[in-house]
Amino acid sequence: MNKFLFAILFSIISVAAMAQVPSRPTYTPSSTSDTVILNYNNPKEYIIGGITVTGTTHLDKDILIQISKLNKGDRIVLPGEANSNVIKDLYAQQLFDDVQLNVTRISLDTVFLEIQVSEHPRLSRLRLLGIKKGQAEDIQKKLNDKTGKIVNENLLNTTTTIIKRHYQEKGYLNTEVLIKQRPDPSDTNSVILDVNIDKKKKVLIHKVTFEGNKDFSKGKLKKFLSKTRERKFYNIFGSKKFKDAKYKEDKENLIAKMQEKGYRDATILSDTVTKHSDNTVDVKIKLYEGPKYYFGNITWSGNARYSDEVLSRVLRIEKGDVFSEEVLNKRLSGGGPSGDDLSSLYLNDGYLTFNSDPVQTRLYNDTIDLDIRIFEGPQYTINRITVRGNDVTNDKVIRRELQTIPGQKFNKQLLIESTRIIGQLGNFDDTKTEPRPENINPTDGTVDILYNVVEKPSDQVELSGGFGAGQLVGTLGLTFNNFALRNLFNLKAYKPLPKGDGQKLSIRGQSSGRIYQNFSFTFSEPWLGGKKPIYFALTGYTQLSSTGQYYAKDNPNYNFLRINGVGITLGKRLKWPDNRFQLNYSLNFDHYFLDNYSGFLFSNGTAYNIKLTQDLSRNSLDAPIYPTSGSNIKFTIQATPPYSLFNNTNYSVATPAERYKFVEYYKFKFDAQWFTKLTGKLVLMSQIRTGFLGMYNSKVGPSPFERFKLGGDGMQNFQFLQGSEIIGMRGYTNFSIVPLGSNYTANSNPGSTIYNKFTMELRHPVIASQSATIFLLAFVEGGNTWNNFSQYNPFNIRRSAGIGTRIFLPIFGLLGLDYGYGFDAIPGQPSANKGQFAFSISQSLSGGFN
Repeated sequence: MNKFLFAILFSIISVAAMAQVPSRPTYTPSSTSDTVILNYNNPKEYIIGGITVTGTTHLDKDILIQISKLNKGDRIVLPGEANSNVIKDLYAQQLFDDVQLNVTRISLDTVFLEIQVSEHPRLSRLRLLGIKKGQAEDIQKKLNDKTGKIVNENLLNTTTTIIKRHYQEKGYLNTEVLIKQRPDPSDTNSVILDVNIDKKKKVLIHKVTFEGNKDFSKGKLKKFLSKTRERKFYNIFGSKKFKDAKYKEDKENLIAKMQEKGYRDATILSDTVTKHSDNTVDVKIKLYEGPKYYFGNITWSGNARYSDEVLSRVLRIEKGDVFSEEVLNKRLSGGGPSGDDLSSLYLNDGYLTFNSDPVQTRLYNDTIDLDIRIFEGPQYTINRITVRGNDVTNDKVIRRELQTIPGQKFNKQLLIESTRIIGQLGNFDDTKTEPRPENINPTDGTVDILYNVVEKPSDQVELSGGFGAGQLVGTLGLTFNNFALRNLFNLKAYKPLPKGDGQKLSIRGQSSGRIYQNFSFTFSEPWLGGKKPIYFALTGYTQLSSTGQYYAKDNPNYNFLRINGVGITLGKRLKWPDNRFQLNYSLNFDHYFLDNYSGFLFSNGTAYNIKLTQDLSRNSLDAPIYPTSGSNIKFTIQATPPYSLFNNTNYSVATPAERYKFVEYYKFKFDAQWFTKLTGKLVLMSQIRTGFLGMYNSKVGPSPFERFKLGGDGMQNFQFLQGSEIIGMRGYTNFSIVPLGSNYTANSNPGSTIYNKFTMELRHPVIASQSATIFLLAFVEGGNTWNNFSQYNPFNIRRSAGIGTRIFLPIFGLLGLDYGYGFDAIPGQPSANKGQFAFSISQSLSGGFN
């Protein structure tokens, strides 16, 4: 009877507890061996004699007991609220499908409890359906941490949110995600989630409208939204897709631009993005412009090193100028590499801890007065310089290029210049070179400078093959940009060749067998002797070109050309007008042997070309591969001795072989590039190239060598002769741009004595990293050739335009592919301008000319 009554009373208590947690039992007795009767109307206090946990497979039982807040030895009132609270606390963890609290035994005033749970299943894997494999891999990377976690509402919602956000960032605002669960046959407590993704179409911006603008036109405001553009045909740049992150950036930029124009109170009161159609949205922005403010009186305090007049001259802000905090901050400390801000004035003079604080002292009507408070601090001198990260390159190669010297006053501009020069060496990732002042000691006014550099592969391999003019031409070139000649006989230093001294060794061979051969060698040392920046280079080459066999002179098609040459170059870095100027002198000797070889002004005989060359150049590019600012300018004078003035040769009756045995000429060339950042990462490259080949004696005539050939890719291929200078021009075939009125063709073109070439390129990077740099470009070019100044007209040019790409891989150098279309026909060459692909290798490195 007692057992029967106990069961009835315990059931009543369970129903009462379930009223607090719907459809969940609180506890049930698992034993009826005791005679204690639980009275719901008269709860009794018990001592917890023990707690067990059943039903869990992955979770720690002790942790679950802690969450239940039940402890052995604690007192508990039964029936009471404790049992329902235990169930609530465990359910709150979102780990269980079911939770029960059971009474397993009651002995006098001691109760033994059991927590019985049924865990949520865990995720074994996700299957992403409805999208391409590459897209699935990108999303899977963001969801990898979900595997093994409990499958509950939180996980399902998080997974859906991550996928939708991924596509929203790409402009797919209407993406739908449907998740279905199914048991994993390999694990009874795990499930597989089939995630069906329908990304829909990209959402474009139909219209952008403004409200509240008075002084700013709608067109002006739309320009400030550079990444939120309407779907118009003329919006070439700027995304027309709606992306929430870009829209938020644009709203901040909009207010910044308005404040820059003097409207310092400008703000966005509200903005809405509403659906216009299934795939378009309308954007509406409500603005408050506020009044336009102007600078008032500007005073200075705390300055001792420089007078108020000097500081005001550097600040370049006058009373009555439109008030702009952005302009003010730039003039104070944000001038960048140009160094035309107040901070640079002090930092270039050793005041490393300089600081300025503009304080608004008065605001009246639309005018703001400022007091700029200066903290100069002490002047610092450089104590020690450390280089870190150069695992291959020797310290001396970097240290000798540094403009910062121990004992010298700290100078920000020299720090920037040192960083630029390190980048120009070509052995380091210029984007990761980081100079950092450290160990700043105000007591003795000293500071250490640490240069952190990151080595990059600089050696290059050229391996290619091509087919042209009925022959297969193979090329193998090796360039070691960080060579160390002094370790040539140190076998331990070979990796695969000795490295670390910043020298350059280049070996190149090109051949199609006996018909064409070209081998060259170049070694250069930028610091001859190791103490001064004296540039030294030694070059040598040999070239053979023949049709027919050399030993088969009875062959009617037989012809033969052999060119041998050596050269030596010495140069130095100038200190005036600045240290970016370089002056080089070269002495070259070329030997030509022609046997029945057409293409020059004579076909048989021997010629010698002894030439002295002077190059004056200035390179201020901020990066060697993808420059965004600076220029590269080079002026070249080249001349041979005027043999005709003292060799007593009668050139009126001399044969061509006699006339050109000792080649004489003088030559001028001018090459210049300018790089300008337009907006964002978009860069404009402007280039001018021109050359003139002159003669000392009109009876001798212009030299058959050293002429200019214009058109094509500019590559050194099997048609190339060392006696001609090849200038590429995209949109036309190789050597096809000949003087007007001439009957030359590309194959019979001997070269011209005058040329001009103009180029403008828009460049935008796709990838910019240590391992690879890729950028796209669009270009327009114009150029022409002439044989004398009576025909010369710099505005009469052949024009072309096109697109292309450049890929820089450290081991192969800079690879280029362009498609250009020539707009001007070449007489006698109907296909010369009908659209051409041009491939280039190792062009434009370190700002080279192409």
